[in-house]
Amino acid sequence: MNQPAPTVSPVHTAYTRGAALPALLQSRILILDGAMGTMIQQYKLDEARYRGERFKDYDRDIKGNNELLSITQPQVIREIHEQYLAAGADIIETNTFGATTVAQADYGMENLAVEMNLESAKLAREACDKYSTPDKPRFVAGAIGPTPKTASISPDVNDPGARNVTFDELRAAYYEQAKALLDGGSDLFLVETIFDTLNAKAALFALDELFEDTGERLPIMISGTVTDASGRILSGQTVEAFWNSLRHAKPLTFGLNCALGAALMRPYIAELAKLCDTYVSCYPNAGLPNPMSDTGFDELPADTSGLLKEFAQAGLVNIAGGCCGTTPEHIAAIAKALTGVRPRVWANYRETDTKTA
Repeated sequence: MNQPAPTVSPVHTAYTRGAALPALLQSRILILDGAMGTMIQQYKLDEARYRGERFKDYDRDIKGNNELLSITQPQVIREIHEQYLAAGADIIETNTFGATTVAQADYGMENLAVEMNLESAKLAREACDKYSTPDKPRFVAGAIGPTPKTASISPDVNDPGARNVTFDELRAAYYEQAKALLDGGSDLFLVETIFDTLNAKAALFALDELFEDTGERLPIMISGTVTDASGRILSGQTVEAFWNSLRHAKPLTFGLNCALGAALMRPYIAELAKLCDTYVSCYPNAGLPNPMSDTGFDELPADTSGLLKEFAQAGLVNIAGGCCGTTPEHIAAIAKALTGVRPRVWANYRETDTKTA
């Protein structure tokens, strides 16, 4: 039987937004939302719906540019956010995974990156404000994706030194994105699905610049992606090396998402749970890809929630949610399964907690 969470001293932070999160993380496991792309697919939007009236004469196909929907189909994004909040999510992510100039170059829409982030943050903010109560506040996580380019790996097998993006290009793109997410009302930043540590360093550098320039300091969540059974992210680091490369950013949470289902992700989450002197997050895919499934993935809500409940009971996580293939039904099942399960506490919890910057 699970015991009540231990009483600990309040976290001393300098956060100007999301300041309630550390205390909440001390008291219970928080629930992150599920997949945005999976839910958008359920709407079966065609090219015309993606374009809307504003881009009806655009000179190239833009179906699949999900971030554009915050501008052309805001009611769809709002409805998805509200479904996750109704399912019990404490934190919802903005629809901005690919809303950088680097990623939007694929569609020739670099000039829309700021607007995408601003409108996406506003939609998430409105949804959270609608569902927040004094007993259950809701939070907007400004989602910062990895971009389709990598600063560490050559795109040309014949030229190991070649790169298709520089650190400074990434830093500038991330700064622009983060500033718009901040202006739109985000409570925290989520640097997620990291497959290249150098890309993540550029994002974290940009966030630090933004905090200095604005005088605002928001909590940061960092979430990497172990791409295969090697236990490494794509740029070659083990989860221990990944943690040690980014721990200087003093993230509120550190964890893993995407690429793997919960069963395959477990050993890597267990390793982080031993290493990290901060809160650990986990939001896996709904198992393995399955094109015959409605969501494109194998696991039903009972499967994913059962696996995450075992993680929680083993003392491995502080935040749990879902990535590719997960739906509001998955999040509702996870929220129910984790109710009353005490959050992870690390060995030097009291000491490090009071030193949080």
